[in-house]
Formats: sequence, C-alpha cells, structure tokens
Amino acid sequence: MAATGIETGSRIRSRSFSGRFSLAWVGLLPFALFIFIFLLYPAASIVTQSLRDEQQHLTLRNLANLNDPFIRSSYLYTIRLSAITALAGGVLGCLMVYAVTTGRLPQPVRSTLLSFSGVASNFAGIPLAFAFIATLGNLGLVNTLLANFGLSLRGLGFSLYSFLGLALTYVYFQIPLMILVMAPTFDGLRREWNEAAESLGATTWQYWRHIGIPVLLPSVLGGMVLLFGNAFGAHATAFALTGGGGGTKVVTILIGSQLSGDAQINPGRGNAMAVGMIVVMVLTIVPYVLLQRLAERWTKR
Repeated sequence: MAATGIETGSRIRSRSFSGRFSLAWVGLLPFALFIFIFLLYPAASIVTQSLRDEQQHLTLRNLANLNDPFIRSSYLYTIRLSAITALAGGVLGCLMVYAVTTGRLPQPVRSTLLSFSGVASNFAGIPLAFAFIATLGNLGLVNTLLANFGLSLRGLGFSLYSFLGLALTYVYFQIPLMILVMAPTFDGLRREWNEAAESLGATTWQYWRHIGIPVLLPSVLGGMVLLFGNAFGAHATAFALTGGGGGTKVVTILIGSQLSGDAQINPGRGNAMAVGMIVVMVLTIVPYVLLQRLAERWTKR
C-alpha cells in the first residue's frame, strides 16, 4: 500500500511538472530569439535614439517635431494611400476568390490564380516599379501605343508618378495578398449551410446576406487591415517609382532621407518618425487580432 501511494504521488508530481513545462516550448526558442533580434531590439533602439539629440543628450524635441505640418501631412498621405489600396485590393481580391471558390470556374483557373497570387504578392520593390514604368511610364508601352493615335496618358489626366499611379502600383500586390488570405476562409464556408438555406426557400442573395457575409465579414475586415499595414510599411516600391525625390510624401521615404540623405540628415527626427510608424502599426495589429478571433469562432465549430 505504501509503495502504491509513493507511485501515485510520483505520477501526480510528474503530471504536474509536465503541465508546467513541456519540451514543445523548446521549439519556440528559435522563434523567440528571432523576434528579439529582428523586432524587439530594433524597436527599442529606435525609441531610444528618438529621445536623443545630436550630442546624445536626452530630449523630447524629436517627438515634438512629429506635429510639424509637413510630417503630419506625410502621415496622412501615407495613411490615405494605404487605406485606399487596402479597400480596393480587399474588394477586388474577395470578388476573385468568390469566383474561383464557388465552383463556377474550372479547377485549373483556381490553381492558376492561387499560384499567380503567391508570386505576385511578393513581386514588389524595384522590379515592380520598373515593370510599371516600362508599361505606364512616360516612355512606356501604353504611351507608345497611344502616341500612334495622338494620345498620351498624361493628356488623359493620368501620371504614374502621382498619387493615383502610386496607388495603382500598390494595388497590384495588394490583390494577390488578399486572395491568399481569403481563399481558406471562403473554402471554410460549409456547404450544408447553403443547402439548409435553399431547403428553407432562401435565395442566393438571402443566403449571402444573412449567412455568408456575416460569417466572412470579420475575416474580410481583418484581411483589409492586414493590407493596410502591408501598404503603410512599403518602401522600396515607392522609392524606386519616384526616385526618392520630393514628388511623394510617403513616410518611409522621408525616414530614409532623414537617416541617410545627402542633406539635412537628422537621425533623431528619422527615428521619431519611425516611432510614429510603430504606433500606427500597433494600432493596426490590435484590430486585426480581434477580428481574427471573431473569425475563428466559425472555423472551430
């Protein structure tokens, strides 16, 4: 009996120990190290440098300069650009996913679209800017063809180097990203929901209005929030498209000019602007996480 009691106590302690610690946590150590080196430490360094002047003295002047009209307008410009491209990319991406997941298009079309989206969502930066310049630039393919008819994109009111041109370039990689994000969600819609609605006499519109759209809405909004963060943090595409000049007010380009420009270099102000970007990105992540939790309620049932 005593031996049995000792064995029982040993099992309880073993289970308690395994409940507190599992070797599965060891697998998270490389990820935690990666997060610390490439996310937490750089973020802490940016915050620290934003609080120092040229003589490395503590100051709040750099953060106070964020209220400068030009810097404030650059944030509004980038937020507007990100919001518009997120909305356009989200809507168009959802329409494409709907077309290929409802079974109304052949299976090869779905496979081709998803494969292309995987490539196009990562086709950004200098290659994407060059592709758009070669296509829609002043000497691009489209302008060359229109010149045969005495027309030009600039004459029609379009410039690749304007806000509209930059937004169009961003939408190119926003749509594929939305497709990749939403394809599993559309696949998660259970067929029996549609069958049950049809058996009760509901039309296709009624099904989507009362079942499909409410179920998908958190995921759709979460995907758009993700697109917003993706566009807000983009740098290489806008820099390559505009040459890093004064023709654009994208925040990431202004930060680069403050940290490594040829004139008026101010690392403190650049780091302060980066802190502002971190705040915006955190405010983006919070609703994304909340929306993902709402979306998971349906996938877990």
